[in-house]
Amino acid sequence: MLVMRAARAADTDAFLGLAKAAGPGFTSLALSDEALANKLTKTEKAFRGELTDRADCVYQLMLEDTESGRILGTSAVKAEVGVKKPYFDFKLVTIAQASKEADRRFDMDAMMLVNDFAGATEVGSLFVSDVLRGRGAGKLASKSRYLLMGADRDRFGDTILSELRGVVDDKGDSIFFEYVTRPFFRMTFDEADRLSASTDNQFILDLMPQHLIYLDLLPKEVQEVIGKTHPHGANALRLLQAEGFRYDRYIDIFDGGPLVSCPVSEVATLKNSRIAELVDGELADGLNSGLISNDRFGDFRCVQTDFEVSAAGLRLSQAARRALDVTAGDALRYWIKD
Repeated sequence: MLVMRAARAADTDAFLGLAKAAGPGFTSLALSDEALANKLTKTEKAFRGELTDRADCVYQLMLEDTESGRILGTSAVKAEVGVKKPYFDFKLVTIAQASKEADRRFDMDAMMLVNDFAGATEVGSLFVSDVLRGRGAGKLASKSRYLLMGADRDRFGDTILSELRGVVDDKGDSIFFEYVTRPFFRMTFDEADRLSASTDNQFILDLMPQHLIYLDLLPKEVQEVIGKTHPHGANALRLLQAEGFRYDRYIDIFDGGPLVSCPVSEVATLKNSRIAELVDGELADGLNSGLISNDRFGDFRCVQTDFEVSAAGLRLSQAARRALDVTAGDALRYWIKD
């Protein structure tokens, strides 16, 4: 069985392997080995409630195969962005141009540097090994983050956002970066990506122009990738859209990838989840299928499985009970697959 669980410092070696497999342009994993290890140490403290400032809390989750013990995927939740460290994006705006004397009236799109999502919660770092393709692992890795929020709603903001990887080539180069960002930063895409992940982003404020950048001044091939996600991120985008996330013309300043957002109260998996008490007994016919979490924040665990829910309570297989580390009488959070 696959279980999505709170990450631990002991997962460092596996985490480094996942970061390497994710490849270029995966900003949240584009860190040094030391920084990735520190992220898990900090995650462990966050889950234990030892970090008092919400802006310091990143909750990394690991996807584990309970039979082999292998770590085959990851995803994460940043409790609060844009407060201690600015969360810069480009906002696409439309400027109306008109001249009565020239008899001209038309609209022009431009990009403006903004920090509009201060205080929001970010979901990201979704990566699952190719060996799990077709097993619903991506959906488990994605949706488990919302059930985590349900376990302690006060730890998170009122808006959830996700920034998807933009279009980069096989070498990790971004045509958007080359024409839009690099002229101001005078550094490679990889250097800028790593600085963004490991610093307070002051370099962006220092170097990025505060004036509008007009899209019509960019080559056509650059305009075509603005707001588009990398092919490898297409499934992640579909999962987010199914939850209620929408694109509102915000894009990443490095690769032009789309930012999507949704009010926490409208996220489908969390909104439609319910609480039930685990009871003993064998599973009967007419089972439900979906996600079950132990609804314990510090030791969060979530599985995708069949289960039975009735007025008496919720019944699970022994394998699912072991994966969740639960016993009869425990309160579980469940989401039924449509």
